[in-house]
Amino acid sequence: MTMTTQLPFSGLKVLDVATFIAGPGAATLLSDFGAEVIKVEPPGKGDPQRYLARVPPNPVAHANYAWHLTNRNKRGMVINLKSPGAASVLRRLVEWADVVITNFPHGTREKLHLGYDEVSSWNPRVIYADLTGFGDAGPDATLPGFDVTAYWSRSGLLAQTRDAGAPPTVPVYGSGDQMTAIGLYAAIVTALYRRERTGAGANVGTSLLAEGVWSAATPVAGALAGGKSYGLHDRTAPPNPLANPYTTGDGRWFMLVAQPRHWPVLAKVIGHPELLTDPRFADLAAFAKNTGFLTEVLDTAFRSQPFEHWKEIFDREEITYSLIQSPEEAAHDPQLRAAGIVVPLEGVSDLEYTINSPMTLRGVSKVPARRAPELGEHTDEVLAELGFSSDEIKQLRAEGAVPGAGELEAVR
Repeated sequence: MTMTTQLPFSGLKVLDVATFIAGPGAATLLSDFGAEVIKVEPPGKGDPQRYLARVPPNPVAHANYAWHLTNRNKRGMVINLKSPGAASVLRRLVEWADVVITNFPHGTREKLHLGYDEVSSWNPRVIYADLTGFGDAGPDATLPGFDVTAYWSRSGLLAQTRDAGAPPTVPVYGSGDQMTAIGLYAAIVTALYRRERTGAGANVGTSLLAEGVWSAATPVAGALAGGKSYGLHDRTAPPNPLANPYTTGDGRWFMLVAQPRHWPVLAKVIGHPELLTDPRFADLAAFAKNTGFLTEVLDTAFRSQPFEHWKEIFDREEITYSLIQSPEEAAHDPQLRAAGIVVPLEGVSDLEYTINSPMTLRGVSKVPARRAPELGEHTDEVLAELGFSSDEIKQLRAEGAVPGAGELEAVR
């Protein structure tokens, strides 16, 4: 397939005034397809996302991988939005932008001149995209939310991601945020398409709760229909022993998802062809009554041989399965590089690779991933591009709207 360098969002201008993962992540997805993104951070230590690579339970590493993952291909400014002089800078940035992204709470954003009414009065064609924890209305609309609370816990998702008898656990940090970034990106792209047709700007957004419920949509929709949950998964007596995790003789866990048509060959390769004529497994109803027994048979069989033995059989018989990999194993899985899921990162001496965004336009090359900005790296450059004179920039510094030389903390 012939690749083109014509990027779909070339010329699109995005103002990222958001923190942590979901809002900035949506801006990063736009940047991957050519959008120009300016990220605004507060003075002091900037966006807290700069520090997540150094905070357990995230993997602690010398390289600031979390920052580059969520803020690559952006230019960075530091603006003290609480300073009276900051409004003039913010207004010019909004007038410059096609898209403004924020996750400041309602009330706070209005005080900082980031409310939709004021922003849209400066630029009626702007796509204003915001993110909340629990939505715009309702008794909990003003509650603070993180992905582990709003996306995972409140949605019904976390209650199901454990085995029977096990207490709830802490999910993978940032996973809900990363998926919410996709939802916010989709809202922005939908609004941009509408603007192409109507010329009108838009006020779009999503919430961590909405995205979490969407991820748990099948069981939540079932509950809406009056359905009763089957209950937590019991690996020793699952609803379907052919769709269950098992461990091999060398201690590797894998997920088996065999279809009914695979049952005859599976029974033979585990050394139990007699099960094919066993009345306990004559049909699906019989299977359902004897899941514990069959799981025990499969457990014993799979523990008798190393993973590579079973991998060869599953591949040959086209039985669906997957090794349950650790993050370290996934990071070095050659399929991720071959499929463009892991890509080189330019401009960072101690970090060679990062994670690509999951959307692909076949035949269209993305922007190569380049390092995220240092704190306030492009403040003066962007101010000059916005038309501020050197004297005006000095005045902004005097007012505390933007930092002066030596006022920025080096955070890499």
